[in-house]
Amino acid sequence: MKLARLLVLAAVLLLAATFFIFDLNRYLDLEYFQSNLADFRAWKERHLAAALGLYFAAYVAVTSLSLPGALVLSLGGGALFGLVIGSALVAAAASVGALGAFLAARFVLRESVERRFGAKLQAINRGVEKDGAFYLFTLRLVPVFPFFVINLVMALTKIRAPVFFTVSLLGMLPGTVVFVNAGAQLAQIHSLGGIVSWPVLLSFALLGVFPLAAKKILEAVRARRVYRGHRKPRRFDANLVVIGAGSAGLVASYIAAALKARVTLIERGPMGGDCLNSGCVPSKALLRSAKFLAEARKVRELGLKSASVDFDFADIMARVRRVIAQIEPHDSVERYTGLGVQCIAGEAAIKSPWEVEVNGQTISTRAIIIATGAGPLVPPIPGVEQSGCHTFDTLWEINELPRKLLVLGGGPAGCEMAQAFARFGSEVTQVEMMPRLMAIEDEDASTVVQQKMTDEGVRVLANHKAVEFRAKDGRRELRCEHDGKTVAVEYDQVLLALGRRANTKGFGLEELNMPLTRTGTVEVDDCMQTRYPNIYACGDVAWPWQFTHSAAYQARFAAVNALFGGWWRFRAAGVTMPWATFTDPEVARVGLNEQEAKRQGVAHEVARYELAELDRAITDERAHGFVKVLTVPGKDRILGATIVGEHAGDLIMAFVSAMKHGYGLGKILDTIHPYPTLAESAMFTAGVWKRAHTPQRVLQWVGRYHRLMRGR
Repeated sequence: MKLARLLVLAAVLLLAATFFIFDLNRYLDLEYFQSNLADFRAWKERHLAAALGLYFAAYVAVTSLSLPGALVLSLGGGALFGLVIGSALVAAAASVGALGAFLAARFVLRESVERRFGAKLQAINRGVEKDGAFYLFTLRLVPVFPFFVINLVMALTKIRAPVFFTVSLLGMLPGTVVFVNAGAQLAQIHSLGGIVSWPVLLSFALLGVFPLAAKKILEAVRARRVYRGHRKPRRFDANLVVIGAGSAGLVASYIAAALKARVTLIERGPMGGDCLNSGCVPSKALLRSAKFLAEARKVRELGLKSASVDFDFADIMARVRRVIAQIEPHDSVERYTGLGVQCIAGEAAIKSPWEVEVNGQTISTRAIIIATGAGPLVPPIPGVEQSGCHTFDTLWEINELPRKLLVLGGGPAGCEMAQAFARFGSEVTQVEMMPRLMAIEDEDASTVVQQKMTDEGVRVLANHKAVEFRAKDGRRELRCEHDGKTVAVEYDQVLLALGRRANTKGFGLEELNMPLTRTGTVEVDDCMQTRYPNIYACGDVAWPWQFTHSAAYQARFAAVNALFGGWWRFRAAGVTMPWATFTDPEVARVGLNEQEAKRQGVAHEVARYELAELDRAITDERAHGFVKVLTVPGKDRILGATIVGEHAGDLIMAFVSAMKHGYGLGKILDTIHPYPTLAESAMFTAGVWKRAHTPQRVLQWVGRYHRLMRGR
């Protein structure tokens, strides 16, 4: 079998090489064809059967070998044989050639290509799994990829060859007719006046309009299939109904109201969602108080003899609630009502693609945005329900500092809280199943944070798998597995910090058969559109990035597309998404880090700058951490950046802006930075890259020049 594959591959390569070695592509040039059209026509009149056979064979060879020239051949088919015969010839030959390329690729390249490009082919494979024939028809009618790429890619799927041939024939036929017709009309031009004749102008117009028209037709067909069984109202109560008043829902509602649409916002809980009430705002308020305590204990580093801080944990938590209350008006019903949003408190239920029920009232709407967010993940560990555990939804209700706090989970949120409670005086044990904390970050980054937390009293149990919560002799403990042994961890209170799960149940998605991803989020495209053209989703319920800023970013696209998607749509593609973990030191990141680049096989260089060398970090007694930037080998284009240190979440923006707007480390180096600031770290990191790429031979000649100028 391996020998047969090699023989087929060798034959294909030999034929393709012959095409280029003997410069056969000159015969597939439009200018060459036009200059010899009269001779071709004369020969065709004398040898019609031979002309048909040779044309068919040439077209099959070009398409099956994925050679350039199919477009010229299509135009030539119209010029030589006319619209009807030319369209039939081109459609048949193109389909046979595509089938040949398909079968050859499936036989020879299936394993190797799938192994190399498997990640990039996932979207197409998912489409084929759901509806292979229609998916292929869509690609043929409005090709997202060139046809030769479709032939190769579809060969890697499980679609059957007869289905591939039939669907390819039907899908390529409309486009074939348009191009063959253009060729037939061009052949009729004998003077300059013929160029402006209506048949020629119409043919060129069809070339431009066809892709858009085909796309609209496909969208209508797809919508008809999806909406089957649902009745669309003739009139609507609202332009848009938004379900969920977290970051995504609030931004979407704000934009819709600003665009003068009639928008209804439904929220079953407090306005502001998780970020305001149980996530970003309360946690950062708590971290600020904890950081002040840590700084007060290190006053000798600043040349002070002593400083004392007295606190009551209940007062700390009262401040957290006060901060929430202070920010609350920004997200309040009163504010959004004043902006023109109809706010309704209650449980939403989607009854149809155009109807949402709340508090017994049915609201008809042209579009729906699902922004229901996510809830804390509670693992199915025996005894967890009886453990008295806290999640981030309940943590802010406590007023008494836990004596022994167990934090289950070593991700960003778990590390932030473990460090904070240790600074307040709790005996904190953090249990993580992975070999280290913050496993998504590079090892050198997580090591710095883990060492700092250990120095401050956090007991880190990495590579420990939680097995069972149990009570023993009036004490609570978590039993873990570690290296084949059982480890018991005693605690008073538990914080579950294992991530969040998208809220997709209980409001009608099941009845609509709404597709979910493997991670449990609502499946959306780059426009935030679900399988229903008028239903969109954004925020934690839709994207793998569960950040407030990513939710707000998606909401902008969801809102505009929900209101104007019938005319034009905007895609949230090529996203440059930063994030930060607010431990001490902070860890901030954008793009690739080293471990991801190595895992994905992305070639890269690393420029690293130690913050211990930065003047401002030294003066502030914050001379720890680093800036690390990944670049394309030999170039200053940034692939990603990681910062560990004071205010890393603010400093990362230098690299976020560079990646977003396409400028490299050279531009950062050329930018004047005020002294002394932490922001200089970006400039000095760029300097590290510059020194590594200094042309040494040129410097040697420069040195000789200076010696010459000194007369030596």
